Amino acid sequence: MIALDPLTLERVARLICDVDGPYERTGTQIERFLHRVRWPGDPQYDGSPRIPWLTEVLISHADDAALDRLLCRIGDPLEYDGGVEAAEPIAQELNRILAPEQFTITYIGRRPVLGQLSQTSDVPLYGPPPDLHERVRRLTGNGKAVDILMARADEASICQNNGAYALAIIGIGSFVEGLLHVVVTDRDETVRTTGLVGRNGRRVPAERAGLHLLLEYAHRQEWVQTDAKDFMEKVRDYRNFVHPRHQIDYGLVPDLDTVRMCWAPVHALLNDLESAP
Repeated sequence: MIALDPLTLERVARLICDVDGPYERTGTQIERFLHRVRWPGDPQYDGSPRIPWLTEVLISHADDAALDRLLCRIGDPLEYDGGVEAAEPIAQELNRILAPEQFTITYIGRRPVLGQLSQTSDVPLYGPPPDLHERVRRLTGNGKAVDILMARADEASICQNNGAYALAIIGIGSFVEGLLHVVVTDRDETVRTTGLVGRNGRRVPAERAGLHLLLEYAHRQEWVQTDAKDFMEKVRDYRNFVHPRHQIDYGLVPDLDTVRMCWAPVHALLNDLESAP
């Protein structure tokens, strides 16, 4: 759960407004920025001093999903004409502000993702996106599929919260496989009717396609970028712990940090699927 101190939110507001800075936003531009992150209540700028107004908006109307979206958007290359070169210094300043709260923005698949800093290291750790249901719903109009996918994600979180870390990783992999299956079959009628081409050149019916084949296909279609695909392949390896012999051979005993790191590729995958034409 994202919960930031009011002073931290005031510093975030100052960064967004950037008064007298190179990326200064007018009141109207701040209003549009909030609209882009789908801030609750669609606040309308009232002409008062920008920083106090925005601070009050952030304090009064924040929810987990909106705050996650807002913090990521501050460091998003899409937000700046200079792209990544302009966004990275902004993200660095944002991370300085967030450091006392043990949050950080990192780039996965060239898009910003909010992570939590571990108590024992500087490696960012992740959880399920707080607006996961909304994002899945935007990727498919199949309401039954959305319900099933969200149940898988929720069950993975339940396992994570109760120390069943191997089962949590299996659940994350299952969620991703189901999501890719729905997206691929929704977007490509050929796949729906004739399946996908496997390693041996033979057609695999869509309903029998596994996570590796779905990832390869989505990557070829440029719906998933290389880095997101590579990260997700590691989750696929861990997902195979559903077979105890695989975990024995792999020699890994998952812990909480392992599960949290497995959520990071989910953020990257969603970013790519949402950005793909």
